[in-house]
Amino acid sequence: MSVVVSHSVTNRLVFHHAGVACVNIEVELAQLAALGYVAEGPPFVDPRQGIRGQFASGASPRLELLEPLEAQRGMAGVLAPWLRARVKLYHLAYEVASLDAAIAAQRASGAKLVVEPVEAVAFKGRRVAFVMLRNRLLVELISMK
Repeated sequence: MSVVVSHSVTNRLVFHHAGVACVNIEVELAQLAALGYVAEGPPFVDPRQGIRGQFASGASPRLELLEPLEAQRGMAGVLAPWLRARVKLYHLAYEVASLDAAIAAQRASGAKLVVEPVEAVAFKGRRVAFVMLRNRLLVELISMK
């Protein structure tokens, strides 16, 4: 069975970053320095999502390093499944002109909405949502507005 996605929808996806799950952002950033990565701007804390984050740039692609907040270090929270499985790649993120339209398009392709739209500290209150593709890849959709 093949899935057809309208090019008018997929052309509006603009790659933003790859999310990386980690236990300690500073340790992770030190390791990534060997690939030319440096911190991009200040770190941020998003209590609603239970994470602390830091964007990193230099080598491509841009990365978003994410660690659980102190209260969730016992392997609870959104990063727990990836940290338990020792999987670094957490998600791919794309900016979209219309968050609702992008969610609808992904759902029409068989993706499951796993995190309803929420305002995100990392994007100065712009809304984000997470969808799980049928191949189990987690995708963050970031509203451009």
